[in-house]
Amino acid sequence: MNKTELVKAISEKAGITQKDVDVILKSYIDVVTEALKNGDKVAIPGFCSFEVKERAERTAINPATKQKVTVPACKVPVCKLGKAFKEQF
Repeated sequence: MNKTELVKAISEKAGITQKDVDVILKSYIDVVTEALKNGDKVAIPGFCSFEVKERAERTAINPATKQKVTVPACKVPVCKLGKAFKEQF
């Protein structure tokens, strides 16, 4: 399912226009992104939680040249699915 199909499905289920759903979805993504940038955790009980984790610097091997390269430390967003959501599958 792509974004257009998601917006259409939500619109039909909620009984609101696709334009309104698109605005809400974009706002949701913006709010979650901004919260993660600020170091906050976003939790939706029963569905998922988003947070930023730090990856330490590490050594990796370039598969093309077989040379060792250093991968710098970085921050990555992660999504952990909720137990109730996972149990549905």
